Amino acid sequence: MIIVFKSKVNQEDVEKVVQRVEKLGLIAHISQGEETTIVGLVGDTTKVDPKQIEVLPVVEKVMHVGEPYKLANRAFHPDDSIIDVSGVKVGGDHLALIAGPCSVESKEQVIEIAKAAKAAGANLLRGGAFKPRTSPYAFQGMGSEGLDILVAAKEATGLPIVSELMSAEYIEEFNEKVDLVQIGARNMQNFDLLKEVGKRCTKPILLKRGLSSTYEEWIMSAEYIMASGNPNVILCERGVRTFETYTRNTLDLQAIPVIKRLTHLPIIIDPSHAGGKWWLVEPMAKASVAAGCDGLMIEVHNNPECALCDGPQSLKPKKYTELIEEIKDIAKIVGKEV
Repeated sequence: MIIVFKSKVNQEDVEKVVQRVEKLGLIAHISQGEETTIVGLVGDTTKVDPKQIEVLPVVEKVMHVGEPYKLANRAFHPDDSIIDVSGVKVGGDHLALIAGPCSVESKEQVIEIAKAAKAAGANLLRGGAFKPRTSPYAFQGMGSEGLDILVAAKEATGLPIVSELMSAEYIEEFNEKVDLVQIGARNMQNFDLLKEVGKRCTKPILLKRGLSSTYEEWIMSAEYIMASGNPNVILCERGVRTFETYTRNTLDLQAIPVIKRLTHLPIIIDPSHAGGKWWLVEPMAKASVAAGCDGLMIEVHNNPECALCDGPQSLKPKKYTELIEEIKDIAKIVGKEV
């Protein structure tokens, strides 16, 4: 249920209504927009008589929300959410540019790539310390040592760190070392992990879409995190599994306008994992920005031919630099700041 207040309502009147519904056992979430104040109610809303709320002079209307997700719902929060990742704004007019290697391989490697990515215009550094791999024999990442290397790269460049969390046992370490905690596609519906992240993770969350997940399933996973206490969620489209085998996955560009219509959460695009081929990254990245995404996460490697993970989909620093220059022009057209 949503309570929409009349324009220019004062905070005291809002608090009176909030206290009234909270006495009925509901949880109230206040969303203060430029012109409208909205209070979203979560819980057993059958206890609330909408007519008794609507008669209040400060209330414009009371609405029921049909979708199963509440906190992520655009109706609960009409304005776009802007998530602050250690000083980097994601959402609204801001375009986040996340770049770095798929996996951390050495300190020299990561720092070299980080410096090149920052020079090109990237404002966040990605790197996998813990790697979920289809084969148990493939490189699984450097673990905590890899996180320490990312921290060294941050000290050298100032770029905030994006890295994937695979187990709740590492949450405290990620709180200490990582600026944006990624939940990978394979863990999108690991509900125990999502709840722990919501309760215990103090950093914003980057939630990747599952390989075969619907929009509603994806948003409901974000709802798990938000309902558990962490409202700072960024969604990431990384391609879905279809009947096509030529590309690694199929990038769903429609996800951008759909997610923006259904939710207030920012959405970024990972064209590297979508196509699985480096030459597909450029056109898909440009199309994503043109479609209104809030950021790009692109794999960059200084020697992709010898990469321990996902070399074929990685751009070399020179190619990444050229791409960002072209993306800046597209971003201006759609009203995004780089």
